[in-house]
Amino acid sequence: PLQDVYKIGGIGTVPVGRVETGTIKPGMIVCFAPVMLTTEVKSVEMHHESLPEAFPGDNVGFNVKNVSVKELRRGYVASDSKKSPASGCEDFTAQVIV
Repeated sequence: PLQDVYKIGGIGTVPVGRVETGTIKPGMIVCFAPVMLTTEVKSVEMHHESLPEAFPGDNVGFNVKNVSVKELRRGYVASDSKKSPASGCEDFTAQVIV
């Protein structure tokens, strides 16, 4: 999930978040749920160092093409558009055991 979204001069829109499962790498086409916005990842960085790929547990920032800061929000989920991308739902049933 996205923790924040920044606009960085000379770079563009940079969503920041933790990789929970899978990987993220430059060139990947990602889909942001629940708005189903699709775009390409231009670069991935962690602690101001460029990465060829980020793995679960990594807190990263990634630059995306043709997306404005206003289109993304904290809590959105980025997923690989080619491998059953995440989507929103209206409701769900939960079982809570106390």
